[in-house]
Amino acid sequence: METDTLSISDILIIGGGPTGLFAAFYCGMRDVSCKIIDSLPEIGGQLTALYPEKFIYDVPGFPKILARDLVDQLLEQAVSAHPDICLNERVETLVRREDGVFQLDTDKGVHFGRAVILCGGIGVFTPRPLPGRNSNDFDGRGVYYFIDHLEKFENKRVLVVGGGDTALDFALMLESVHAQVTLIHRRDQFRAHEETVKQLENSSVRVLTFCELDAVHGTDWVESVDIVHNRTKDVMALEVDAVVSGLGFSAALGPIANWGLEIDKNEILVNTRMETNIPGVYAAGDIVTYPGKVKLIATGFGEAPTAVNNAKTFIDPKAKLSPGHSSNRKDDGGTSGKEE
Repeated sequence: METDTLSISDILIIGGGPTGLFAAFYCGMRDVSCKIIDSLPEIGGQLTALYPEKFIYDVPGFPKILARDLVDQLLEQAVSAHPDICLNERVETLVRREDGVFQLDTDKGVHFGRAVILCGGIGVFTPRPLPGRNSNDFDGRGVYYFIDHLEKFENKRVLVVGGGDTALDFALMLESVHAQVTLIHRRDQFRAHEETVKQLENSSVRVLTFCELDAVHGTDWVESVDIVHNRTKDVMALEVDAVVSGLGFSAALGPIANWGLEIDKNEILVNTRMETNIPGVYAAGDIVTYPGKVKLIATGFGEAPTAVNNAKTFIDPKAKLSPGHSSNRKDDGGTSGKEE
């Protein structure tokens, strides 16, 4: 099967979250063409789909930045590399043809590339269901699994369920718009960053430990909940306008798991070059694992250039692995980084 050379991208990037966007930008730094394919309808991955109103504190150069603003900045940066962006396409199969070109089939079409970088985040994610009778009956009618617009919770009575980073972040976000927030957790220890726990302790959020959601009540909308103390078994009724789940999400690699990649606990094994066991296929971000791996956006920002630089040498064995410093790149109004 022959393919028009113009339709072949140098690098196919699967995933349009922060790592994928930075990988696309870096493709421009190495003068390789790229295409981003993502199953979500909007660019930005989890940050756009789940946490657009969440502040992020551990991105270098930003004391704090809203997730949606970070995505906007990353997209502006990535666009400079002129990537093709294909959204709302679910990847299905990946094969390397006899001519060495990778063929990626999605539910919408076919894409071709000389190398592939997997930046799929945590993979296909679905919210963990809320416990409690009738919870599912109120999805979209007062029960939420993520916060896309904070203003709709302003001055509302909100129950947040959970004890991890997601739950605590949601509770603190809601407090910022003057919501009356109650947080319940089934234990008295939180699985969140120490600094976030300190912020919670110094906030106006009402915290109830050893408590679980027992039932959700209402007619057309959530009106109240029953909360059970899991030690005393006492039940407390609480009037609320909304229930927000902070129980997190379950993730799966989906069809990627059937591509012949080495996988450990739903994560793709890579080496220090971000290479998978399949030559020409690289991976970066939360989707990968290796000894000492730490799942942070900042980590993905380091892994993406490593993957791109090594993919460059795979495509062109004569190319240098190290591109030099970005300050050596001449742009309009830029500098060569050298003394004149």
